[in-house]
Amino acid sequence: MDDSPAFCDHCGQPAAPGAGAPGTGHDGCREARAFEPPRYCPRCGRRMVVKVTPTGWSSHCSQHGLTQSPA
Repeated sequence: MDDSPAFCDHCGQPAAPGAGAPGTGHDGCREARAFEPPRYCPRCGRRMVVKVTPTGWSSHCSQHGLTQSPA
């Protein structure tokens, strides 16, 4: 099974092959994600409910569940 995301978790647009690599069309998204939580589900592209707290963040997709900031 391919573990690469189908959608960009910052803009929600389809991810190019190798989306995490520089020069793949989502360079600005990757830079913004250094400071922001994911806003779109990387599996289905749906807008997620995002909660930001002083200690981290959580994003919830109605289809694929919860994602949390690294501890």
